[in-house]
Amino acid sequence: MSKQTEKGGISVQTEHIFPIIKKWLYSEKEIFLREIVSNACDAITKMKRLISLGEIRGVEDNFRVTVRLDKEEGTITVSDNGIGMTEEEVKNYICQIALSGALDFIQKYEGENGDSAPGIIGHFGLGFYSSFMVSESVDVITRSFNGEPAVKWECDDSGEYEMTPDYDRPERGTDVVMHIMDDEKEFLESAKIKEILQKYCAFMPVEIYFGDGHECKHDHKDDEDHECECSKPINDTHPLWQKPASECTDEEYKEFYNKVFHDYKEPLFHIHLSADYPLNFKGILYFPRINHEYESLEGQVKLYYNQVFVADNIKEVIPEYLLMLKGVLDCPELPLNVSRSYLQTNGYVTKISAHIIKKVADKLNSLFNTERERYEKLWNDIKLFVAYACIRDKKFYDRVKESILLQLTDGRYVTLSEYGSETVYYTTDKIVQAQYIAMYNAQGIDVAVLDKYIDTQFISTIEMENKIKFKRCDSDIADALKADGEVYDNKDLTDLFVKISGNDKLTVKYENLKDESVPCIVNIAEESRRFGDMIKMYRMEDMHAPIESTLIVNPGNKIIRKLGDNLDENIAKQVYTLALLSQRQLTADELKSFLSDSYILLEQL
Repeated sequence: MSKQTEKGGISVQTEHIFPIIKKWLYSEKEIFLREIVSNACDAITKMKRLISLGEIRGVEDNFRVTVRLDKEEGTITVSDNGIGMTEEEVKNYICQIALSGALDFIQKYEGENGDSAPGIIGHFGLGFYSSFMVSESVDVITRSFNGEPAVKWECDDSGEYEMTPDYDRPERGTDVVMHIMDDEKEFLESAKIKEILQKYCAFMPVEIYFGDGHECKHDHKDDEDHECECSKPINDTHPLWQKPASECTDEEYKEFYNKVFHDYKEPLFHIHLSADYPLNFKGILYFPRINHEYESLEGQVKLYYNQVFVADNIKEVIPEYLLMLKGVLDCPELPLNVSRSYLQTNGYVTKISAHIIKKVADKLNSLFNTERERYEKLWNDIKLFVAYACIRDKKFYDRVKESILLQLTDGRYVTLSEYGSETVYYTTDKIVQAQYIAMYNAQGIDVAVLDKYIDTQFISTIEMENKIKFKRCDSDIADALKADGEVYDNKDLTDLFVKISGNDKLTVKYENLKDESVPCIVNIAEESRRFGDMIKMYRMEDMHAPIESTLIVNPGNKIIRKLGDNLDENIAKQVYTLALLSQRQLTADELKSFLSDSYILLEQL
């Protein structure tokens, strides 16, 4: 017996799909209001498009969305005066899950591609059903722009609905009335609704008004031109990122930053992004001012989708090392999932990320090349960003390497090439290492200041990419610091210094120094010290870094010459401790012993 191929369509029963919608469609329940308000804005966007196409004439242009809260009735109502729906359209778009009215509209009025219909958000036809996450029932009262009678659709959370044709609604548009369930009464608080609207709808392209049933108590009789706060839209329909950069002032950028991020500190500078085909996105990124390196580096880059807020800090769009920035990005072609909450990674997202990285690097290079003085003033504030980004991304480092600055101990700033040496000497503490700095400066050698934890990793990155070696000023004796003349070893003096140091691993070397006032100095090997710093940074208490310290003794110094002739243990200990003090802070025991020995020596005067 032959078997015949059977074809059919998959059906979904509402009693099965509604529980999934209520629990799993969106990551946060509050998103329901974003979706319903977005639908209302879409209805108005469609209406405006029909007007622009000449399909409708003589229509007033006071378009608006109104959100009304009625705590006593337990309802939230979202109303619009947009395109509305006929009874047939309600059956198609509301009674059938996942049939998007936006796609039908585009195909009907814009052609197959729909390239000329920007701003219509709907893709999945599921946004409306988010209302059932918080509602026990939902009413839709709508009237189409074409003059057909209004219709009322009522549905409970089981998926059972009733439709009433010829309903009394004289104006075109749609009301969505959500009857909030008992378990979700938090959404009947005015403050909560305002918070959600401000978060998700602050920049939607249609004016949105909010009312909670309380009448305005302001007296405007004496000021007819006064606009009450309660009559103002809660959103900015033309956010700054939609304007060309040439039309935006510095003051507008600052005001926008303060408004969006509630940060009282002015940003250091901004980057206005505007990419056309094939990327098509806009945005503004800010470099915030950080008071110190231990302050939180978590920035906030808000992602919008046609002016609708989607999420903060999506790492697929903004590389992790740039998430310390603050800003907004509006990407109307992002491949979002059904809930418009999460990205589906593809080539478009990768290209956006690469474009942003390039624009950030270009901005830094532009400031360096055209506003060098301003750039130098900003360097200490942006250095942390630059260092972290260079460590994480070699391509970013390659883009900005010519704009990396070194701050010198005298306050000047130079690039690596301007430093003019394959060995860069640096200090991590200008006060503690002052003697070393003075010795180098006396011979015309500049010393850079690298006093942040991240600097150890940063200079390692630079060393890997360049023929440059960084050495802390107390880790090496440059040839320029050495004086000519015979160098001798004094074994007895060496043994004495090893004894009083308490370190039988101490290496003692003799070098004639040009600065004869210095008896001796302590050198810590660069590699050994960096390894020790890494252990401290990552708190690897179970590891012990071998510290390779060397005592450089200057035979040309008068104290050393006398000490060589008369091996005085007290004098040797004092000289050695002074050398330690010029290299690092003394421990509590070392300081106590040093003070005691000093008093004894003073008593001998």
